[in-house]
Amino acid sequence: MDLASLIGLAACLVMVVFGIVSGDEGFAALGNFLHAPSALITFGGSFSCVLIFYSIKDYLNSLKAFKIAVKAPVNNDAETIEKIIELSNIARKEGLLALEEAANNLEDEFMKKGILLIVDGTDPELVKSIMETEMICIESRHKKVVVFYETLASMGPAWGMIGTLIGLINMLKNLSDISSVGPNMSTALITTLYGSILANWIATPIAGKLKYNNDMEIMMKEVMIEGLLSIQAGENPRVIEEKLKSFLSPEQREALNKGDEAGGE
Repeated sequence: MDLASLIGLAACLVMVVFGIVSGDEGFAALGNFLHAPSALITFGGSFSCVLIFYSIKDYLNSLKAFKIAVKAPVNNDAETIEKIIELSNIARKEGLLALEEAANNLEDEFMKKGILLIVDGTDPELVKSIMETEMICIESRHKKVVVFYETLASMGPAWGMIGTLIGLINMLKNLSDISSVGPNMSTALITTLYGSILANWIATPIAGKLKYNNDMEIMMKEVMIEGLLSIQAGENPRVIEEKLKSFLSPEQREALNKGDEAGGE
């Protein structure tokens, strides 16, 4: 699991609970913020409204993407570059056809596909076109899920306000009982709170994390494309390594260099 996401979500919950219980009532005040009808209006209305934008299949797949946001990313930049360098050494020593056997041991389907295209003698421009098209399609699918959570984030406060307006209308219909005005006003405002929580604690952070994960994955696919095309062009493995290091941060380059030094000892 991704500790940053889990800690962030948990910390937000702690901040909200702390704000509630820090008053005179203490933990007893938590009961003031629990109201099933308000939760149904806000959460039920928001999720139902988002359903209008999607098919049932895409809607369910987007909901499942929540697990991806809190799951530790599998992309390892340094390991990917090291694998490409390893493949380039194989190609240089044994020829491009030797890469077919190496491809069977790869877990990454994107890289495997690229290697098999090279082994089949596909024109470099066509290899690049095929790989970039697949990368664009992957990014498009990811963005569809990001938009799901961005839409949910916009619907949360809107449905919270709808719930508040419903509560205010019911309250104003019964103004003859002044003692009920305070409790009814409090209940009406809870939906606005629920909407803000849905948007700012769940939907917006999840959309942001999915964007981040997408950017990291697309960058690594660009590294793979560049590396595989360099292998096909017969470039020196050392040159390929230096070229691919340009995608890394200074800290990642230093870590990769240390790994190379340790491997050479």
